[in-house]
Amino acid sequence: MITLLASTAAENPGILESITSTFGLNVPLFIAQVVNFFLVIIVLKKFAFGPVQKMLEERRIRIADGESKLKQIEKQLAESATTTAAAIAAANAEAVRLVEEAKAGAAAFSEQKSQEAIASAQSILTKAEAAAKADRDRLATELKREFGRLVAATTSQVTGKILNADDQKRINEDALAKVEA
Repeated sequence: MITLLASTAAENPGILESITSTFGLNVPLFIAQVVNFFLVIIVLKKFAFGPVQKMLEERRIRIADGESKLKQIEKQLAESATTTAAAIAAANAEAVRLVEEAKAGAAAFSEQKSQEAIASAQSILTKAEAAAKADRDRLATELKREFGRLVAATTSQVTGKILNADDQKRINEDALAKVEA
């Protein structure tokens, strides 16, 4: 702009004075204002804009770091969710296996106890049958003895004769043989 002004002033020597008088331009004051303007720009750049831009750059870097950390956390969260899902699936599989083992163990235990109960019942039945047979044999023996005594008593009353031991034994044996047949 100054070169334009200088070249225009060289071509037309009166033009600079007409512009300064028309616009009220005071050249030394204008140059001082231009110098002051550039000084203010330099001071502002160094003490105001520089620190502000530095602070903004630091914030931009922190925001970028935060975003990268956020992405890393999201990635870790996804990995954690995958790991957790795998652990839950493994735990569920283990639980199913344990339940199946427990069912199998319970069935085996139930079968074992059932077999023991059957064996115990058979033992009780065998003992009861043996006791019943022994009781039957005892009753049969008592019955035979009583029957023999009754036959001997009846025979002695019918015949009117007192029977000796040999006669009683023979009569008992004959009566028992007929009863058993």
